[in-house]
Amino acid sequence: MKNPVLYRKRFIPDECFELKDDIILERTDSMIVTKWSAIRAKEDFSSGYSCYYLDRGIKVSKFIKADGSLHYWYCDIVTYDYDEKTNILYTIDLLADVIIYPNGKVRVVDLDELSEAFEKGLIDNTLLKKSLLSLNRLLTEIYDHGIESLTQPIRKYTD
Repeated sequence: MKNPVLYRKRFIPDECFELKDDIILERTDSMIVTKWSAIRAKEDFSSGYSCYYLDRGIKVSKFIKADGSLHYWYCDIVTYDYDEKTNILYTIDLLADVIIYPNGKVRVVDLDELSEAFEKGLIDNTLLKKSLLSLNRLLTEIYDHGIESLTQPIRKYTD
């Protein structure tokens, strides 16, 4: 089976674009691992790797500084929509995110955007609930077992 074309869809800001420069390194029925360069120039990171967990509602990314060191792990709460006819996989950002810093600090971010998207009718009850439940499962896994198992598919390409 041919690798899908990857797209990222966001509600805030409202955008949908092809991740045409991302390189798919590995693909299974439940996961895709990619290597990428920053879409927009950033001062604090330049590239990274992502693991799309297709059956779990999360995407885990390793953000890498220009010197090659870890900036942080970034976990997006997402949902996926696959169009078989076009072989396009849409990753739909459900706004809540978790950042894990190299020192182990865990920070939940963008819950204000999740609330704003719901208030403005950009997402419905179903997506709000999906986002919160996926966030809860992710945080439970991080607090109970750490980030290591979630980052393993990426670490085999970077460590």
